Amino acid sequence: MRRKRIEPGELVEVAFTVEERGLILDHTLAGPDLTGRLSIAEVRGNKLVAKFTLDDLDELIGYIAAEANHTPESKFEESLDKLYGGLKTTMESYDDGQWQQAF
Repeated sequence: MRRKRIEPGELVEVAFTVEERGLILDHTLAGPDLTGRLSIAEVRGNKLVAKFTLDDLDELIGYIAAEANHTPESKFEESLDKLYGGLKTTMESYDDGQWQQAF
């Protein structure tokens, strides 16, 4: 997969549904530095578009994964896993030159 090259710290647009935003705001421990961007997201059709750096997006994905791993409700876990997968795919479509190789 070819990644779009961006500068370190550059903001990328990430689309969310209203339901996905609700999952993050209501069910994760992500702080206002991350969730505040969802509160001011631009409405485009049926999506909400917020801007994140890759580092911030990675942090947000971590909060979503943590909640998915600790919820006892399978349907809720499925929703969080789907959100996680979509955001991870978005994040991995960019390269800011800061990717670290696994050992």
